[in-house]
Amino acid sequence: MATSPPDGPYRLDHVAFGVRDAAAATPFLVGELGGRPLAAAPGIGFLWWQWEFARGGALEVLQPQGFPDGFAQRFLETRGPGIHHVTFKVPDLAVAAARVRSLGYDIVGYSDEFPSWKECFLRPKQAQGIVVQLAESHLELEPEEMQILEFPASPAAPAEPADVVGLRVSATSEKQARRLWETVLGGACETGPEGLCFRWPDAPLRIAVHVDPAAPEGPLAIEIAAPLLCALPEGPHPVLGASFVAALSDAPSPVATSA
Repeated sequence: MATSPPDGPYRLDHVAFGVRDAAAATPFLVGELGGRPLAAAPGIGFLWWQWEFARGGALEVLQPQGFPDGFAQRFLETRGPGIHHVTFKVPDLAVAAARVRSLGYDIVGYSDEFPSWKECFLRPKQAQGIVVQLAESHLELEPEEMQILEFPASPAAPAEPADVVGLRVSATSEKQARRLWETVLGGACETGPEGLCFRWPDAPLRIAVHVDPAAPEGPLAIEIAAPLLCALPEGPHPVLGASFVAALSDAPSPVATSA
């Protein structure tokens, strides 16, 4: 059952990748999966783009820009391209951060200097091997002079986009998985073919947790469903550094895997 935080429901907004070249990801994200441009902007030491898919699921790509010691560049040098973080929108960042701390989790990178976007992060070592971003967003407060970032050149998209169902992760303990995704972040938990599945109100994306005490914790794959057959790469995508797999549930029709 849902355990919505007392400060209001949180919403799983998107999954973000760290990559070396965002343009090199568009043949797959746009040409194969049919992503539609959603939002893009420069950050401090990085550029970011988001594409939207069926049912509103969004994937974000981060590319380093300047700042050779910035977090995006450090991530690539340490781990290579791959899934970097998941973002949850919260009603009030200060209240959410205080609540997370009260539950024994560390908060890092707290920033509220921009009224339109406030953020903080949970450490990967406390969040099953992935960065969790909490963000309070007020698009109506964005300055008019905010720099707009163009999307990289992309191939033509299929007529109908694929459905990005969510993120599959590995955890060593069901208790700890439930504590993070259910108690701390307010997901409603159910058991499915993937293992534990956590969902959030009005959020098209979910988190599916495979519990294995012997496996390293961290992201496993992006789950995809598609209205039409959609070829998925074997193993990690060479640019995005993550695997894309057919969802075992919530799939409207079969998803093909390329040889």
